[in-house]
Amino acid sequence: MKKILTLLAMLFMFTGTACAESFQEGKHYKVISQQPTSTGDKVEVLEFFWYGCPHCYAFETYLNEWKKTMPANAEFTRVPTTFRPLWTLHARAYYALQLLEQGEKMHPKLFSEVHNKKNYLKTFDALTIFVGNHGIGRSEFIDAMNSFTVESKVRKATKMVKDYGISGVPTVAINGKYLVSASMAGNYENMIKIMNYLIEKESVKTAAK
Repeated sequence: MKKILTLLAMLFMFTGTACAESFQEGKHYKVISQQPTSTGDKVEVLEFFWYGCPHCYAFETYLNEWKKTMPANAEFTRVPTTFRPLWTLHARAYYALQLLEQGEKMHPKLFSEVHNKKNYLKTFDALTIFVGNHGIGRSEFIDAMNSFTVESKVRKATKMVKDYGISGVPTVAINGKYLVSASMAGNYENMIKIMNYLIEKESVKTAAK
């Protein structure tokens, strides 16, 4: 009975959203070949990004607000893209800081350093100096950057970028099945709305199982 009531509630919520917003497959979002997810019963939300991307930086404001009220059955993860050597260097820094449990603290600071201070952090040394200025030890950061764990995560991210067919950032993937970008959505506000729409759409399917 509880399962039926949950399904009915999800159907009502989904129907209300669908009526309020007319989002079309192929126009506002893209369907891709199903990719594996790692969030169990939760709807996986992946953001593909790069620290040097001004659009990713602009999207951060909207994304941070969304995270405050994101659906309880969704799980959010960032995936740094690795299209060029500099992007790969920044991806390594992202995962190194995550390994050092400094990721959430340093993520906005990295964006600000690149876009507000115009310090593009183009070298290993530049990154080391930057994190050192924020209280992270040089040796521990270097060890993390060169660790097998970080290398594995960067390789996995690179494979995901290819498997998902990511061609630009920011792009958000919903449950390994849908892609949403600002260019398709029209603006960042619509991008958030479409994300929620697709999360609800996947929630209905999960509740029905």
